[in-house]
Amino acid sequence: MRIEDLNAMSKEEFVETLGSVFEQSPWIAIKAVEDRPYDSVEDLHQRMVEIVRDSTREEKLELIRSHPNLGERLKMSDDSVKEQQGAGLQSLDELEYKKFQTLNYQYSTKFEFPFIIAVKGRTKEEIFNYMCERILKDPAIEFEQALKEIYQIARFRLEEQIIM
Repeated sequence: MRIEDLNAMSKEEFVETLGSVFEQSPWIAIKAVEDRPYDSVEDLHQRMVEIVRDSTREEKLELIRSHPNLGERLKMSDDSVKEQQGAGLQSLDELEYKKFQTLNYQYSTKFEFPFIIAVKGRTKEEIFNYMCERILKDPAIEFEQALKEIYQIARFRLEEQIIM
């Protein structure tokens, strides 16, 4: 679709179309619909990021926690499945799966939210190495890094849906 099509949608259609851009968090699209029209994907993305930045710490934490663990073999959104498949995370062998599970557990125990990274264009080896590096970070820094990764994931998802 084009940005003009998005601008012309009803509020309900807009939220239905963009409600999953930020994983299982349609509240962002609900707020973004009020600021139409948007001139570009960049304009829309920037506004959605501002909505998250202006939200409470609890809302941000809920957004972060709405993301699945990488390499999980559980139900997740279609977008997450597709993104993880592209990075090879849905076809881990048993040893790789156990390594990811162990690191996911250590990470979520330390930070109290899942490890988040925009996986598009990355290999499972790169992602694992990032996990190993980031688990050593300070919780406040890692909280902000998780949000930055979410912003990038949302950008990729918007670019897939909207013709620029």
